[in-house]
Parts: sequence; C-alpha cells; structure tokens
Amino acid sequence: MKINYFIRFFHLVLVVFLSSVEIITRTMQRVFILAVLGGLTVCCGGKIQERENGFEVSRSKREDKKEVTTVEVPVDLANIGIGPIKEMTFPDEIDEEMVFRGEEKFNTICVSCHMIDQRMIGPPMKGIFERRNPAWVMNILLDPDAMLRDDPITKALLKEYNNAIMPNQNLSVEEARDILEYLRAL
Repeated sequence: MKINYFIRFFHLVLVVFLSSVEIITRTMQRVFILAVLGGLTVCCGGKIQERENGFEVSRSKREDKKEVTTVEVPVDLANIGIGPIKEMTFPDEIDEEMVFRGEEKFNTICVSCHMIDQRMIGPPMKGIFERRNPAWVMNILLDPDAMLRDDPITKALLKEYNNAIMPNQNLSVEEARDILEYLRAL
C-alpha cells in the first residue's frame, strides 16, 4: 500500500507546482513533470507485492509445469464389453441405407465429441474396428454407463481422454447398428 501513498504525494506535489504558473517557467514545469514521471516509473515499475493476512502475495504470473501422463489403451479385439450385445459380426456387403441413417445419427449426436480422423474430446472413429470388437462398440453405444463402471478398456479410455465421460444417448439397437455400419464404411 506504500505505492498508493507515493502516488498521492507525487500528485499533490504536481498540482501545487503546476498551479503556481507565475513562479515556475515552462521549462521548469517540463523538467519537473519528467522527474515526477521518472519517479513513478521507478517506484511502480517492478513486481507489485502486497500483504494479505500477513503473507506476501506476488501478482506476477507463474506457470506450474504439470507432467503429462498418457495411459496406454490396449487393443483388445476379444473384449466385447459389458452390455446386451454378446456377439456381433458384419455381413460381407455394406448396407448403403444403414450407412446413410448411421451418418445422419453420427452427425447429430457424435460429432460434438468425435471426429473421423483425429482426436477430439473422444477418440477418432476411423479404423475403430481395427482396435475394438464390433460388439464392444455396440455395447458402448447402447450402455456407456455400465461400460464406464465395469469395462477395463473403457476405464483406460476415460483416463486417456481427461475423464470425459461418454453420455448415454439412449440409442435403440437399430440406431446403434446404423452407426456401426457408417463407421465400417469409413
């Protein structure tokens, strides 16, 4: 709080000297103003520290370097997850009608967290069936709460993606299957 007293003092001195124009010449006024501004710069130019409750508080920004840890999410094609789907196989041919419906549903509810080719809030979707069993993907779409609670891969993904929880979208089995067909067609 000493700085406020210095500012008030310099302001008072400045007002007194500038108000007596008859005594001080213009050159002297300029020299005085420069001296006052120089004094203020010296007094106030450094770090501002104040005392709060007996402790010194520095107002300068300090960066805390946090160690970034990544969790290795396993690729486990045998894990079907927790949920109603116990087995899931794809037919040889891609059903274009299901792809169309799946793309519409994906663009409605999934794109807020997932992108096709890159990480976002959630993992990228391209090549998902190279990392996950189709039954696992169906189960995460149908019952993400049970998967988050009991499935080790889902728990590892939760840590990897900063505890971003996948919300339950209350999808029907048909809607989830349409999304899978779209993801398969990518």
